[in-house]
Amino acid sequence: MFKFLQKIGKAIMVPVAVLPAAAILMGIGYWVDPTGWGANSATAAILIKAGAAIIDNIPILFAVGIAYGMSKDKNGAAALAGLVGFKVITTLLSPGAVAQIQHIDVANVSASFAKINNPFIGILVGVITATIYNKFKDVELHKALSFFSGRRLVPILTAATMIIVSFILMYIWPVVFGGLVTFGETIAKMGPLGAGIYGFLNRLLISVGLHHALNAVFWFDVAGINDLGNFWAGTGTKGVTGMYMAGFFPIMMFGLVGAAAAFVKTAKPENRAKISSIMLAAGFTTFFTGVTEPLEFSFMFLAPGLYFVHAVLTGISLYIAASMHWIAGFGFSGGLVDFILSSGTKLANKPYMLIVQGLVFMIVYYFLFVFLITKFNLKTPGREDADEEEEETTAPTSHTETAKLILEYVGGKENLTDVDNCATRLRLEVKDQGLVQKDKIKKIASGVLTPGKTSVQVIVGPHVEFVCDELKKLVK
Repeated sequence: MFKFLQKIGKAIMVPVAVLPAAAILMGIGYWVDPTGWGANSATAAILIKAGAAIIDNIPILFAVGIAYGMSKDKNGAAALAGLVGFKVITTLLSPGAVAQIQHIDVANVSASFAKINNPFIGILVGVITATIYNKFKDVELHKALSFFSGRRLVPILTAATMIIVSFILMYIWPVVFGGLVTFGETIAKMGPLGAGIYGFLNRLLISVGLHHALNAVFWFDVAGINDLGNFWAGTGTKGVTGMYMAGFFPIMMFGLVGAAAAFVKTAKPENRAKISSIMLAAGFTTFFTGVTEPLEFSFMFLAPGLYFVHAVLTGISLYIAASMHWIAGFGFSGGLVDFILSSGTKLANKPYMLIVQGLVFMIVYYFLFVFLITKFNLKTPGREDADEEEEETTAPTSHTETAKLILEYVGGKENLTDVDNCATRLRLEVKDQGLVQKDKIKKIASGVLTPGKTSVQVIVGPHVEFVCDELKKLVK
């Protein structure tokens, strides 16, 4: 079950990856017309509406993207089937259709069906569609029906399945929707404290790759919060909408940079030059793009107590930003690019104060991490004992070299059964996990996880897709 949830979390990154396009379009649009929000400029209106076209269709993007992302061979037929499934289920469960099927007046239909077009249904459709695709994509029918064999069969089966699912949801969805709304309202009523709790849990769940599922609850219209969607659409409360995003900027742009400096400061003299180059690259990545995993995985398992402190500080940052109503938003992550794009939007509120807050957190991270590392002799990067270190590994200079070394360290292509990736990780399936040389992988990557008996995740960074492509070529 845990492994299955991880696959869903990975697949969610496929539709989420289109959000930066929306952020860029709307961000530039708001900069062009910072007072009329498109009313005073045709150019701004075009850009804002183009970005809104993406934000407003998040549910269907989830259905299509997850169906594609969870399909074994990443074929477009899975995405098409996801589209078919989503249209069937949202049509059959629209208020008018439910009223006709149940022979009741449309005014008496549960209000939950007016919200059937939501990311939760998109995720459900995507998962079911991918399951159908993986099971039936190679089925060969009788010659008389051979045209409908294989991938052509999947949309047909998906449509039929969604009819059944729709009738089940006709009775279950009001209960599920009520539970999601209650959860959302509970968090919303907690205000800044709820934002802080979310920030804390967000960092903890990164270690198992399930933070994307948590993000969907707060950023999209799953439980009635829709923080990201409302922020970019300008349909919210200034100083409030965006509070589940704003507090990440001080951590990602500044706090973790302070942590990186602390690792350099506390590294052994003979390792300082090497650690400095690693931390410089990781620190710049988190500051500029908001991609934190390469830096976080460098100490997540070496010093789990220190990572827990990092999660607490993240929660505190979200709490402070929400309490002070300092707001900025992002389409991808809390880095400089998104900060600049969102600062001119309608609901941004004193975003410059997030920089001030970030500078304070950078100092806090630096001195607190230096103190904890030296006080408890934590084995952070560059502080490994001499007898723990193996022979020096030459750093790869290209994606091809990285892929070759990873293939070697996971036991060769004979031991590798599946190769995939998400935003920053290689997600591999192996026959024998005992052949995986974790220590050697850690010398060429930011980290390695083994969440299941046959699962291996290698933290590569934002360029993971290129490494994955090279690895697939080598396996073939």
